[in-house]
Amino acid sequence: MEADRSSIARAFRETRDRWPLMTAYERFEQVVALALSFIVAVVIVIALIQLVIRVLPLLIGGAVDILGHEVFQTLFGMIMTLLIAMEFKHSIIRAALRQESIVQVKTVILIALLALSRKFIILDIKATDAATIAALAGATLVLGIVYWLLRERDDQSPASAPHHDVPPR
Repeated sequence: MEADRSSIARAFRETRDRWPLMTAYERFEQVVALALSFIVAVVIVIALIQLVIRVLPLLIGGAVDILGHEVFQTLFGMIMTLLIAMEFKHSIIRAALRQESIVQVKTVILIALLALSRKFIILDIKATDAATIAALAGATLVLGIVYWLLRERDDQSPASAPHHDVPPR
C-alpha cells in the first residue's frame, strides 16, 4: 500500500514537472482523465453506501435468506457492478498517471467480460430464451479469444520484454 502511495505521489510530481512541456492536448487529456476518475470514484462511493444501506439491515435482521436464488442474484449483481466500476476507474487512473497513454483495448475487453459475467450472474434462466443465452455465450467466447490474442501479442512484443540494459529508477 505504501509503495502504491509513493508511486502515485511520484507520478503526480512528474506530471507537475512535465506540465510546462506538455502540449495543450496532453494537458486536456490529463484534466479529463482526472475529472473522470473523480466522478467515477464518487459514483462508486455512492453505490457502495446504497448497497450497505439496503442490504446490511436486511441481513442483520434476518429478513433475507442470503442463499435464496433471487437474493443471491441481486446481491452479487450489485457487487459485480461495483467491481466493474472500480476496474473502469483503475483504467482511467493508469491513463491519468501516464502509465499508459490511452485506455488500452485489453482493459476495455476485460471490462466487457466482467459486464457479461455480471449478466450471467443476474440472468433469470427461466425467463430468458435460448437465443439470448447463446448470443451472450458467443459474445463472451469472442471477447475471451480477442483478450487471449491481445495478451499473446503483448507477451511476444519486444516492448513488453524487460530491458536489461536500462537501469531501474
